[in-house]
Amino acid sequence: MSNTDPLAPWEEYVDLLKPGAGLLRRTWRPDDPEYRADVYRQLAMNLSYAYFQYFQSDPLHPEFMPLWNSVYLLQPNPDDVYYYAPIDGRRRYRIAGDRGGTFLVHFQFGAGMMGMVYPPGRQINYLDARELDVGADGSFEFIASAECPPGYSGTWHPLDPACDFMMVRLRSYDWGGEADTRLAIECLDAPPLKPRMTAGDIDARLRSMFTLSERWSRLWFDYQVELLDRLGTNTFELNRFEGMGIQNQDYWTAVFDLQEGEALLLESDLPEQRRYWNVQLNDPYFNAVEFVYRQTSLNGHTASVDPDGRFRAVIAIEDPGVANWLDPGGFRQGTVFGRWMECDAAPVPTLTRISLASLETALPDGMARVTPEQRAAALRARRMGAQLRRRW
Repeated sequence: MSNTDPLAPWEEYVDLLKPGAGLLRRTWRPDDPEYRADVYRQLAMNLSYAYFQYFQSDPLHPEFMPLWNSVYLLQPNPDDVYYYAPIDGRRRYRIAGDRGGTFLVHFQFGAGMMGMVYPPGRQINYLDARELDVGADGSFEFIASAECPPGYSGTWHPLDPACDFMMVRLRSYDWGGEADTRLAIECLDAPPLKPRMTAGDIDARLRSMFTLSERWSRLWFDYQVELLDRLGTNTFELNRFEGMGIQNQDYWTAVFDLQEGEALLLESDLPEQRRYWNVQLNDPYFNAVEFVYRQTSLNGHTASVDPDGRFRAVIAIEDPGVANWLDPGGFRQGTVFGRWMECDAAPVPTLTRISLASLETALPDGMARVTPEQRAAALRARRMGAQLRRRW
């Protein structure tokens, strides 16, 4: 790069991608060719995701951009649609829209977005849509700023001056059965016209974009390795993910390991009071396993509860004929993630290995079964419901 030209030759930016190949060494099985192929796919996924993060929006002219979803798979909750907007905590923002029928809408404010910085920064505060003043027509607005504007009588949310991002969770229980929430954001201190990017801006953003994978995937590959080393396989622990997770939510996590000829029986008590709960399967790279076309997750709306009040599910490569099948999508190793949100208890589930030959006799009589026709109908409802939600 010369003193007069702020742009480097294109190959210099492309070279920034090369260290990403070293991420394979941070996985559970770095010598496995299938792992290598999956990591290559993840690097391409992260690159497309990074364009939105660095080029589409800025704190003066923000937009709600797609974050983690069924395309950008780095452990999104399948029930959630996530959005991100860059902001400047020293400025004033107006967020407005239509509340719709989405089960939960949650705004999270912080400094240092995961993947954009390493290690990730901190969550600062939150706003639940239950705190909003929603009109009879579903419309709402709130102001987020360091100080409440004089004379403003609507919902106001305080911004820490260090805040540099807003993240939104739109959480559905009944996919396709809830009207989408619509959102818009504007900076009240900005000129209305968004300027053309300078060459210097593009240079800086390209450098961040091409290095995002090394920060983002490294964070979760290292987490998976640490989890396996500490817990082994098929054992759950509770975790709050302080600083990264949603408030009032306990996560239950385990590394699942499924050998040839085996199934895993997941069992759990259920809290008596439970605003929301779910369970999902992730692959060895912390991506949610394909969840539009496969039943890789269940929640309090879709899961069947046994007559004794407990939740049971079967993790198996092939359909075991139970309603609560968790399909690992061809993966024999990965992670199980569950959530108890605003519950009066946080039970720790169990995983038990069962041979496929003895599975039918090992399951309780009251556990709901499905016919092939019922499974086909459930999968169709799932894929149609997933697509009826706006995810990006």
